[in-house]
Amino acid sequence: MKHLHWIFISAALLTVAATARAGDVVDRIVATVNGQLILQSDWQDAMRYEAFVDGRPLEQLPAQDRKAALDRLIDQELLREQMHSANFQHASEAEITQRIQEIRKQYPEAESEDGWRSTLTRYGFSEQDLKQRVSLQLDLMRLVDNRLRPNINIDAQSIERYYNQELLPQLRQAGAKELPLAEVRPQIKELLTQQKLNELLVGWLQDLRSGSEIRTATLPAESQGELR
Repeated sequence: MKHLHWIFISAALLTVAATARAGDVVDRIVATVNGQLILQSDWQDAMRYEAFVDGRPLEQLPAQDRKAALDRLIDQELLREQMHSANFQHASEAEITQRIQEIRKQYPEAESEDGWRSTLTRYGFSEQDLKQRVSLQLDLMRLVDNRLRPNINIDAQSIERYYNQELLPQLRQAGAKELPLAEVRPQIKELLTQQKLNELLVGWLQDLRSGSEIRTATLPAESQGELR
């Protein structure tokens, strides 16, 4: 979706200035988006968060997956710029709490408070860190939905086509009971809406990228090692 070639940041911009004391951690700049810095630590945090919400263990990711994660981080910054509106309604506390509970259910050990805190620590997050990341995720989803959903119209023919060509064959292959179209129409409509949302989002992000100044930097291999 995002196989674009950008001018690399000059070598002078590869590191953030740090104090001269031995042992200081140097945080590298991996990209800039309209002047907004994305640091290597931001990239690492984003990959840890993706692994966490997907219920995947932390492990070294293939270069292709790491590049995709950086592309998503750039897209996130582009979308975040679109939220600077006084009328934008941010996620409520109830919505954030519900989403956190959904994530928590993926980890059996998180049934207890101690187990939950241990799980967060393993992925490198505090409860406040997680809350902020979930809040941003929900805000971005709302932004995309508010911007693109009004442009989508799923007609009856599309719903019937999906029912006959996709759903019924799947049910038959699985040996499951066939459901009447009237019963599953709302679910099919929403599924097709989500598919169209994804298509429109790709186009929107391409437009945002074409109108933005985005630069990425190549990092030494040792800086792209195992997440920790």
